[in-house]
Amino acid sequence: MRASLRKWLRPSRNEGFIIVAVLWILAALATLASIIALYVINAANAFAVHDERLQSEALTRAAIELSIYQITRDPQAAPTRGSFVFRMGNANVATNFVSETARIDINAAPKPLLAGLFVGLGAPRAAAESYADRIIGWRSGPGPDGTDESSLYRAAGLPYGPRGAPYQHVGELALVMGIPDFLVERALPYLTVYSGQGQINILDAAPQVLAALPGMTPALLNETMAVRALGREAAQQLLDRLGAGTLASLGGAKSFRVTSQITFDSRQRVTSEVVIFILDTGTEPYRVLTWRNDIDG
Repeated sequence: MRASLRKWLRPSRNEGFIIVAVLWILAALATLASIIALYVINAANAFAVHDERLQSEALTRAAIELSIYQITRDPQAAPTRGSFVFRMGNANVATNFVSETARIDINAAPKPLLAGLFVGLGAPRAAAESYADRIIGWRSGPGPDGTDESSLYRAAGLPYGPRGAPYQHVGELALVMGIPDFLVERALPYLTVYSGQGQINILDAAPQVLAALPGMTPALLNETMAVRALGREAAQQLLDRLGAGTLASLGGAKSFRVTSQITFDSRQRVTSEVVIFILDTGTEPYRVLTWRNDIDG
């Protein structure tokens, strides 16, 4: 009888195989559940990031419109720069706006201003003068004496020639013959194609741009930086000292660069840099000239 009981209690080989198979199926289901859960989490995060990127465009437009309000609310004393902070939804937005006259317009700047910038960026004077000639030559057609800038490009074996028309973008400077790439990279933050003016605003320009002014010395540069912090009236006196023929001014332009740093509660950050042109007529208050986003996180 004991032998019969032991035989009855001992599992058969088929029963052992079934238990192992069930355990494998349970393990596979657990793995599949983990994968699905991970996919759902990642999908949710991706949608959240995508949603914040969509929000960033609306927040940037809000920053632009608030900037335009500050610029245009008092036409008699329109600011050429400013900054403010606001919160909307789940994000904080820090905004700066500045007139494009704070930069050197490569479509309008004369040779002394262009050469002065490259000297300040480390180029020898003779080389800087040559770079300025090539920049002006790119945007100009054949000279009155019949000289053609494109012949220099052909002689250098380049497969293209100068535009012979205004620059469309500051990045086009990299195509101008003879200017080293590292100098182009250094110069780009101080250049624009949107001010339409050959002068620069000494209230807003960076020190590197101020240093490009003809006759600017280190002592005068330090004085300019100190005086402009005292306000517009003090800067006007300095402007009078610089002389009537100076390339400096206190005026702005219709084009402004609006930079917004958007920080979401999720810690994702978006920096937007938009150049706008303020319109005096029509149904729209402004036109976007360039729009660039840098997304972090």
